[in-house]
Amino acid sequence: MECVELLDSPDLFFLDGGDAHATDFSLENHLESSSSAGAKNKAAPGHSHIHSHSHSRRAQLHRSNAPVPPPLPGTSYYGARRKAKAACRRVPEGVLDSWDRLFLEGYQSDLRVSTDGGAEISSHSCVLGVKSPVLRAMLEEARLRDGFRCIRVSGAPSEAVRVFIRFLYSSRFEQEQMKEHALHLLVLSHVFSVPSLKTVCVDQLERGFLATDNVVDMLQLARLCDAPRLALACARMVIGDFKTISLTDGWKVMRRTNPSMEQELLESLVEADTRRQERAKRMEEKKVYLQLYEAMEALVHICRDGCRTIGPRDQALKGSLAAACKFRACKGIELLVRHFSACGVRVPGGCANCRRMWQLLELHSRMCFLPDTCKVPLCRHFKEKMRNLGRKEETKWNLLVCKVLERGGTMGFMPGRRKNFINPKASWVLPRGSSCI
Repeated sequence: MECVELLDSPDLFFLDGGDAHATDFSLENHLESSSSAGAKNKAAPGHSHIHSHSHSRRAQLHRSNAPVPPPLPGTSYYGARRKAKAACRRVPEGVLDSWDRLFLEGYQSDLRVSTDGGAEISSHSCVLGVKSPVLRAMLEEARLRDGFRCIRVSGAPSEAVRVFIRFLYSSRFEQEQMKEHALHLLVLSHVFSVPSLKTVCVDQLERGFLATDNVVDMLQLARLCDAPRLALACARMVIGDFKTISLTDGWKVMRRTNPSMEQELLESLVEADTRRQERAKRMEEKKVYLQLYEAMEALVHICRDGCRTIGPRDQALKGSLAAACKFRACKGIELLVRHFSACGVRVPGGCANCRRMWQLLELHSRMCFLPDTCKVPLCRHFKEKMRNLGRKEETKWNLLVCKVLERGGTMGFMPGRRKNFINPKASWVLPRGSSCI
């Protein structure tokens, strides 16, 4: 409460440097007194001198208005701790060789691990107990025989158990042994709670074991062994090649024994197909909006500058010399303009090409902010027509204009006020009957 009262006091707000210095000292003295109650009675004789020196240093900094300089790069305490921690993570090869040799030679081993194949693996109970909490619990209940503790690991080949125990010592394995016993090692890593080995097994299975004929079995095993990464990779593979995988024996067995998993995979397949269709629809809409943007550029280019053999009457055309035009939609707009000028129908509800031209002209008028000086035909006419449209139709056109501007980016022929139209949270809809070149 004393700190709150001090912060609320009017003495904390100041106008000149002297008041700031005095206020800062009162706040520091109060915080020091509240955080170190009774410490002054136990301080050394030179303690008051140190405090006076620190206060004079702070006063000097306040008078010069100089900020406290930041620490130099790489000299901070936390940076040094991070570097030391990163350096400790790199285990020298000699240490790993020593642990590997300790397992292979069995020097002063006190534990014998028996397997289903009848083999006995000599090891050290302290190493296995530290690496696995499950093995520690088994060792606490193990019986002594001929001076050795004895435990049994069932459900896996002897060679897989040997690779598993060697990994507990040195985190090493032979690549051929890992490929051969990856499934058994995954089960052992889950049963005996060795997450580092599980990560290695999942990586090996993802890269070189998954196939269309075993992916369903791998999916079930991954869920039993709590390996979500492997389960996700299997599910993606099933969805990506469902027609082939649904004909395998593994799928038929899974359908009989685990119908809930089949239902889940089918729902995931439908969801993925829906997302694929939505993505294709969005890509098609983006393509349409980009075509409309290019059509607007080409229309303004033809009506303002002229291109090839078409352009404004007061412009001298260059004919075939201007064949290399940078606007991709220029040729299509040129053909459409020629048809529109020579068509005998030329009404919005008549010829399809003329109807398309009417829509492009109306779209341009909604994107143009200079109708008095614009050279595009009927620009002012459509500006006047906008005032009589209903609210629903006006909203559709505004959404279309925003989407075209957003898709095209910066349009050179439009002024800066066009940004007021953009609303990225709106759902963009093409007006009925609109199309592109």
